[in-house]
Amino acid sequence: MKKFLLVVLCLALLIPACVLADGTVKIGVFEPASGDSGAGGKQEMLGMQYANKECPTVEIGGETYTVELVYADNGSSTDKAPSAAQQLVSSGVSVVLGSYGSGVSIAGSKYFEEAKIAAIGATCTNPQVTAGNSHYFRICFLDPFQGTVMANYAFKECGAKVAYCLAELGNDYDVGLCHYFQEAFEALGGQVVSDTFPTGTSDFTSYLTNATMYSADVFFCPVSIAYSTQILQQAAGQNVAFPILGGDTLDSNVVANAAKGTNINVTISTFYQEGANKAFDDGFKAWLNSDSEALTNNGGNDMIAAVSVMGYDAYYTAIEALKAAGTTDSAAVMAALPSVTLTGVSGAITFDETGDAIRTSAFIKSVDTATGDWTFVAEQTVE
Repeated sequence: MKKFLLVVLCLALLIPACVLADGTVKIGVFEPASGDSGAGGKQEMLGMQYANKECPTVEIGGETYTVELVYADNGSSTDKAPSAAQQLVSSGVSVVLGSYGSGVSIAGSKYFEEAKIAAIGATCTNPQVTAGNSHYFRICFLDPFQGTVMANYAFKECGAKVAYCLAELGNDYDVGLCHYFQEAFEALGGQVVSDTFPTGTSDFTSYLTNATMYSADVFFCPVSIAYSTQILQQAAGQNVAFPILGGDTLDSNVVANAAKGTNINVTISTFYQEGANKAFDDGFKAWLNSDSEALTNNGGNDMIAAVSVMGYDAYYTAIEALKAAGTTDSAAVMAALPSVTLTGVSGAITFDETGDAIRTSAFIKSVDTATGDWTFVAEQTVE
């Protein structure tokens, strides 16, 4: 009889744990916390973490669930991305957010597809991320659009006739965006000199010298934060005359700080400009300044990176998909995603038949080299 009572007591003690487990829904965070894109990945995650703090629960099928973020570092590497994706699958996540970086998104994609888990990219802009599949979605604009925006800006606003494009060899994002920039720039009547550098390069002086030799009017380098800061420092050392242009990866306070005090004109295309949504800006900055780890992961100050905004909007997109599915079952969440609509901080989010958000404009901004702040230039569309 004592043994029976002991078993009953143990089972009774286990029930609250089971209820807690049943009352938790897991969202996977497939992002680089290390490697060349680690700084950008951490800033993208900050948006997700802030959104999770702001909205830690969700009602699914009439029940309230606690939202748990499950992290897997893809190391900014296509070699490490598969194991990170498998880690999230094994953790039983209902949906995945990420990744910062198109190459790692593509590398981890098939593991989410096999597990019937939808992934929502926040800033992975290469068309191949969503092409030919029904499980990968994203809330950002694509590289054909972004490349055309920057080509138009270079040709029409900068008056450039010759552009030098530099990408990391084998990096899907860099190479793809340079390709679309070149395609659009040449269609306008410009000339492009295209080049690549091997992974791990730290000396970019020869590439900058080549750009000067070819009389480049602009230097387009949509590379990682780690590389772009080195390029900026070395460009300042050579006192180059041409502007440095980039895509959304350069939208970081780390890059802005590298340009501070130099004579380098840095102009980029991106998803958001600080000041566009005061309520979000105030709340996010207050959170950053209250959390020393978050502030460190943001580069040491409270300047808002557009990738943080996109991470925030991606989290709420996942929340809406869970509500629409009415269950934590990943296949049901995937089926619900195409019909999800959301008015995010970065704008209205609606998906097309490929799983891409319908975006029609990008922010163009430049670094004020005196203050190290990003300044708004224009909101640009493509005809």
